[in-house]
Amino acid sequence: MYKRKPEWIRTKIRLTQETRDVNAIIGKFGLNTVCKEANCPNRMECFSRKTATFMILGSVCSRNCTFCDVTHGKPQPVDHEEPKHVALAVKEMGLKYVVVTSVTRDDLPDGGAEHFARVIREVRQQSEDIGIEVLIPDFKGDEQALRVVVEAKPKVINHNIETLRRLYPDLRPQADYERTLTLLKRVKEMDKEIISKSGFMVGLGETEDEVGQLMTDLRRHDCEILTIGQYLQPSKQHYPVIEYVQPETFKKYEEMGYALGFKYVVSGPLVRSSYQADEVFKMKME
Repeated sequence: MYKRKPEWIRTKIRLTQETRDVNAIIGKFGLNTVCKEANCPNRMECFSRKTATFMILGSVCSRNCTFCDVTHGKPQPVDHEEPKHVALAVKEMGLKYVVVTSVTRDDLPDGGAEHFARVIREVRQQSEDIGIEVLIPDFKGDEQALRVVVEAKPKVINHNIETLRRLYPDLRPQADYERTLTLLKRVKEMDKEIISKSGFMVGLGETEDEVGQLMTDLRRHDCEILTIGQYLQPSKQHYPVIEYVQPETFKKYEEMGYALGFKYVVSGPLVRSSYQADEVFKMKME
């Protein structure tokens, strides 16, 4: 059963010329965005700012997380022209910072790591100064696959922990809490210059102590940037919202994060892992 959304969680759909322009460019190159596929509540705002998070390797995920609105099932064939098309779209949109994510591709030997690296290289050819953030899957813990992405040298590597250790069996049955933490630590071990980032959802029945433990675990594994947002149930078939967390609680979590040593914390009801990532990156670098 759906819980009625409070006022602070509601968003208005605004169709602007910028929104039309971004949709046209995405359509022109046959690309996917996580904004659309995951039904992100901020997609109209981001499109209006001429930003988007590109989703590579198709739009069908090989995993079935119970919180996620991305289609799951048999993944599509890899489009080997996609890295070039992403780069051309980035150029046409005039971006200075780009976020690239993917569906999870457990069907591929390297989980799609080389495809990520090709996208990074193609985008950088368009502009050496562009900031590139990748939001990657866990590659089933394959250290060499992660190294392929690290050696392509994005500015930021993000891998979302998503939820508490206790809730993994219900929300992320094909993932592993420790595997996610290990990936984040390996990023910094492989290249100290790359910024490590992660995020999680609240409103799933967690306690304040559990949130504190989750943030502590991330810091112990060298995570530098943290995003915290409200879980929104995509449909009646997905995991239910247990509560809508008050804005003041998000502020408290932000303060807890800074006290633990995160370099930047973005915490709020509508925050998502790539929401205004360019602004977060600039603030982190100042």
